[in-house]
Amino acid sequence: MFRKSEAIGAASVRRTLACLILLCSIPAAASAQGTTTAIRLNQVGFFPTAVKQAVVVDAPTNAFRIRTPDGVRTVYEGTMAVARTWVSAQENVRLADFSALQEPGSYVMEVDGLGTSYAFEIAVEPLQRVAVAAVKGFYFQRASTRLAAQYAGQWTRAAGHPDTSVKVHASAASASRPEGTVIASPRGWYDAGDYNKYVVNSGITTGQLLQLYEHYPAYFDVFATNIPESSNTLPDLLDEVLWNLRWMMTMQDPADGGLYHKLTTANFEPMVRPSAATDQRWVVQKSTPAALDFAAVAALGARVFRPFEATVPGLADSLLDASFRAWNWAQANPGDRYSQSAMNAAFDPDINTGEYGDGSFLDEFRWAATELYLTTRADSFLYMYPPSVSGNASVPGWPNVASVATVSFAHHRHAAAAVLDTTELRRHLLGLVNQLVEGRRNNPYGVGIGNATNDFYWGSNSYVANQAYMTLAAYRWTRDARYLDFAVANLDYLLGRNATGYSFVTDHGDKVPLFPHHRPSESDGIARPVPGLLVGGPNAGREDGCSYPYPPNAPAKSYVDSVCSYASNEIAINWQSSLAYLAGAVAAHLTPGGLPLSTGRETGPEGVSSPGLEVWPNPAGSSVNVRVRMEQGMQGELALYDMLGRRTPTGGSEAFFGPGSHDVALDTANLAPGVYFARFVSAMGTRTVPIVVVR
Repeated sequence: MFRKSEAIGAASVRRTLACLILLCSIPAAASAQGTTTAIRLNQVGFFPTAVKQAVVVDAPTNAFRIRTPDGVRTVYEGTMAVARTWVSAQENVRLADFSALQEPGSYVMEVDGLGTSYAFEIAVEPLQRVAVAAVKGFYFQRASTRLAAQYAGQWTRAAGHPDTSVKVHASAASASRPEGTVIASPRGWYDAGDYNKYVVNSGITTGQLLQLYEHYPAYFDVFATNIPESSNTLPDLLDEVLWNLRWMMTMQDPADGGLYHKLTTANFEPMVRPSAATDQRWVVQKSTPAALDFAAVAALGARVFRPFEATVPGLADSLLDASFRAWNWAQANPGDRYSQSAMNAAFDPDINTGEYGDGSFLDEFRWAATELYLTTRADSFLYMYPPSVSGNASVPGWPNVASVATVSFAHHRHAAAAVLDTTELRRHLLGLVNQLVEGRRNNPYGVGIGNATNDFYWGSNSYVANQAYMTLAAYRWTRDARYLDFAVANLDYLLGRNATGYSFVTDHGDKVPLFPHHRPSESDGIARPVPGLLVGGPNAGREDGCSYPYPPNAPAKSYVDSVCSYASNEIAINWQSSLAYLAGAVAAHLTPGGLPLSTGRETGPEGVSSPGLEVWPNPAGSSVNVRVRMEQGMQGELALYDMLGRRTPTGGSEAFFGPGSHDVALDTANLAPGVYFARFVSAMGTRTVPIVVVR
């Protein structure tokens, strides 16, 4: 993302072939007997029991019917809602609801004097192929490997970017890795339409995919995407995650635990195939958000991969160790922002690729602390960076990951209850989702976006999907059907019920993007782009300066299907993960029979009392007293830790206790002034109390 203007070839042959194959020039409204794009609905399909709605623009009547595509049979007749104006689209629209129709089959919607919609289906698993394609999209983004025809079909390609000879940029140089040091950093996913790899954007992407498995394991244990690893005993979703996670691990400096911000060429490479893109690659400056995003993902990965020890031996331990080291580096370097302009002013060569330059790190600290707590149950992480539960949550994105932590807490709320007010957490989450639901109710399109004109920004489609990501967390907690209905409606938006009339997922629908800003698709000579990719969507900013004409000045229509339009038609892995989460979660919930909602593989105790822990005096001088109360017949271990999570050598450490109340004096005379944590760990749980040492 964040592209400079580029010289793009016309690709006229490809455009002609694509238009012939996919009929890209359908008029806005055809005759009453023909297809019209003025009827906008999910172009893929609906679950029998789900809400089913369409939007009709400038309807000449309020009546509609659902019939079979051959016109032989009418299966439903209904009346549309009153006409309303959607300011964001500058349109007069009516909402048509046909939720009562549950009979499986292929249908079209028809409005007299206007025409018929694209065909759609009602089926027991209508969106499974969207979920599969969304996850499979990451396979098509793999670096450092050939995509074989048996997995990639016609989109087969030679391997590109082995990344075995990556140089350390001057900004990233250290004593153990001086400028120009050659390192290996293979695998990973290409970040977007370009060929670079970015740790910060990989953070939220990999985190959401790991959560998708953690939240719906029964569904994804049998979820098949036909990738090279499909024959092993690891679920395909986790196999795909691992391709990127192993790359992220190579971006950690083994000497100090810090994370390089990105692996990149100096400038964006031209529109060529991966194997033809051979510019020198660099790792650049370490940054605090890169370290924290990795710490969060590695801790989350450690608990998700723990049950698969036999298949990936040692991986969970390696991830947790890497998470601790990244966390400690961030504690020692809490304000290292990646500023590309500042870096370029000081070091050569200049780097002019995507910045991902976040300037506020509290949300990253909270996310990392959350995942480390949930994996280790060491609540000192929460004392250091308590979760934000005042006011409402927010819709997440790569610069704002606090709500990713909220979603993890919501899933593990029973385990977190010992150290967190889950009533307040619930209020925090529902404060946001109730606003979203109310906004959808007032929206003429019946979707969550567009109640404010500034909703349509770079990657607005991921905003749509991430709204649903939050309402799905609330649905799992409350079982309030409004939250699931919201998620279904927003998925409908992405698949065609929007002001552009496009299904924004390549190869899924009738009117689909044919020319995404995506180097592999543009350079492969194939008429259809790589399937299953979510494009960015309407963007009122139009930052690309694309000469291809944008639609009239309506934010909800600020989209153009042209390779030059990186502002509206690029793809990106963090947008892709939001689609994968949304489509996968909806499919998991609405598949007949339902599915378990938790893993049953908790790594820490739930529903048990935590041990009691008191300290005095506090602040402490040369010693501090600690009282441990055990309510059950179990033993545990007491130790003192510093702010970097390092264990301190104090008298009384490593003491084990049986049931009852126990007092221990810890020697703090040789400790430097500062904040420390007394932590008692037992099978009952973990309890931590901060201690201030003064002189």
